[in-house]
Amino acid sequence: MHGIRGRLAAVLLAVSAVVAGTVAPAEAGRQGDQRVWTGTWATAASEHYEVSGMSEVTVRMPVHTSVGGSSVRIRLTNAYATDPVTIGHATVGLRDGGSAVARPYDLRFGGKRAVTIPAGGQAVSDPVGLAVPALADLVVSLHLPGQVTHITDHWWAQQTVYWTDYGAGDHAADTTGDDYTWTTTSWPFLSGVDVTAPRAGSVVALGDSITDGSYSTADSNRRWPDLLSARLNACRPGAGVLNAGITSNRITAGTETNPSALDRLERDVLSQPGARTLILFEGINDLGGASAEQIIAGMKTIAHRAHQRGMRVVGATIAPYKDFTWGGWSEETETRRQQVNAFVRDSGGIFDDYADFDRAVRDPADPQRLGAAYDSGDHLHPNDAGMKAFADSIDLTSLGLGRGCS
Repeated sequence: MHGIRGRLAAVLLAVSAVVAGTVAPAEAGRQGDQRVWTGTWATAASEHYEVSGMSEVTVRMPVHTSVGGSSVRIRLTNAYATDPVTIGHATVGLRDGGSAVARPYDLRFGGKRAVTIPAGGQAVSDPVGLAVPALADLVVSLHLPGQVTHITDHWWAQQTVYWTDYGAGDHAADTTGDDYTWTTTSWPFLSGVDVTAPRAGSVVALGDSITDGSYSTADSNRRWPDLLSARLNACRPGAGVLNAGITSNRITAGTETNPSALDRLERDVLSQPGARTLILFEGINDLGGASAEQIIAGMKTIAHRAHQRGMRVVGATIAPYKDFTWGGWSEETETRRQQVNAFVRDSGGIFDDYADFDRAVRDPADPQRLGAAYDSGDHLHPNDAGMKAFADSIDLTSLGLGRGCS
């Protein structure tokens, strides 16, 4: 619509102030009362596409928080664009259903209302005093006043995102959503939302389309990291969960806009504010083109780099996918999967702990196959029940977030 290119809906194997650097995990918010910046929501940039005729448009994006806090800021990215983009006005507020916002709060960037993000750059807003609840829907609105030629976004977000018509102007401060007349299902420019919260820290889920939530119910926050967040915040208030899943992502190989897990580790995991624990759930997309030894070597490197930054690392076993609708499974890839899973279960201290996602969703009668109760229908991507099985299989004490939780 309006020149935004159509997206390929084919299933892929798990197929799935402006700053030039990154935001350090230990960056503080309010140190005096032991509150620090902690990521409450994040996504990984995974696409860049051209648009024509786009100007004076506003986009409104709902996101689901994990940890709550007393103030909030947003992070924006123009990572893959070839031109700068100007944000003329940005707001944040609690959702009031659909595209409505109860009270939009103006955001500033270095004290200014507008910010221009250079190609390849990012921006972090000034904080605003808004009490953000845990497990709530927050809405970020961005007015794009100038000619927009390129958009960096995260596609297949499993979330309805609202747009005004081209030329409609600035509607970032609207409480109603009446002027948001069309929708997409990707998050443009937004890469993270942080809150000032007690020092409980956050978990980052590094994964592919399964972590991204593909084939979970849209607009319901039933991705496994969302469901893990619900568990954590029921017993350990203040724990964030950040989703760094990208459809088709691999450990051993990547592309310009879908870099390998190794290449994007700094951007999507190590630099996340408050990040203390990494859950690594990758490898299924590597099985067809890399050896088990290569996949394991990549996992070891990821764990080593995270440990160097003081993070705890939990490995997750690769789930079964025999008879995947779009192919790719063979006896050979199954052997590799079993070899990788054996390493994850007994890594010799490479991982601090592991989550047995394979065991959680496999068919007891045919362990190479995804259990029917957990199958979205393509024999690879879990449905909502499968996502819950993943989240429920994680031993919360293994996450090392400081307070006991059985």
